[in-house]
Amino acid sequence: MLVAYDPIFAHPLPEGHRFPMVKYELIPAQLLREGIISEQQLHIPAPAEESTILLTHTAHYWQQLQHQTLSDKEQRRIGLPQSPALTLREIVISQGTIDCALHAMEHGVALNVAGGTHHAFADRGEGFCLLNDFAIAANYLLHQQLVKKVLIIDLDVHQGNGTAALFEGRPEVYTFSMHGAHNYPFHKEVSDWDVPLPDGMNDVDYLRTLGECLPVLINKVKPDIVFYLSGVDILQTDRYGKLQVTHEGCRKRDEMVFHTLKQHGIPCTVAMGGGYSTQIRDIVNAHCNTFRTAAEIWG
Repeated sequence: MLVAYDPIFAHPLPEGHRFPMVKYELIPAQLLREGIISEQQLHIPAPAEESTILLTHTAHYWQQLQHQTLSDKEQRRIGLPQSPALTLREIVISQGTIDCALHAMEHGVALNVAGGTHHAFADRGEGFCLLNDFAIAANYLLHQQLVKKVLIIDLDVHQGNGTAALFEGRPEVYTFSMHGAHNYPFHKEVSDWDVPLPDGMNDVDYLRTLGECLPVLINKVKPDIVFYLSGVDILQTDRYGKLQVTHEGCRKRDEMVFHTLKQHGIPCTVAMGGGYSTQIRDIVNAHCNTFRTAAEIWG
């Protein structure tokens, strides 16, 4: 099991913006401590090539990120102050997801400690997302003719609006987003299949809804690879999530996705997405459950 990680995740942001970004250093540390992964399974990606980024993002926006020329309004939309370190971090995250996809196609599964930057559009960033790593990786695989059909399963509590917009009218990529109906972004884009969830949804209803969707997705799309965004902001402890899913429910969600993909022989690339519980241990434990579950199912 490959785990993409880069130590620059730890310190690219001003102190006031570091929580919950600290999870990116705590997750691999916890996995190593438990013996879920070894040092040999940790992969430090190189930065993605410019040509790869430009398969997804506009040249103008890429130049803005390179030369640090985002306006104050554009930075506010992203929610983070621009910096060369932040841009580098997003470029490395994107290559990490590409590397995970290539590994998953050989070995079944691979996970990015970060990623899931699904609010980034072709020409702008939003919601703590500068570059859309799933879109970049999917477009790379398609451009290299390594796959013909991609399925994105986005189970973050927030709709993958940037991903939906990027692949609108692109039948080779099917976007599925199951998210809080009354959560950010308040203007939703149109995915190939959106499942808006009511506030307060519990484990039973959440898992039943997902269990009804997954077989339909697999049979309809017949993907060559799945990109799975396993956000843990569905937790009842999340400050912004508005759902009532427990840690066990979140773990069973991952188990359901992984079992389905393993059963059908579909490679799976995973990114962690959001998590904003008050206690950092809740965030880290829920994310680590995703790795634990993947290790159990794929061995």
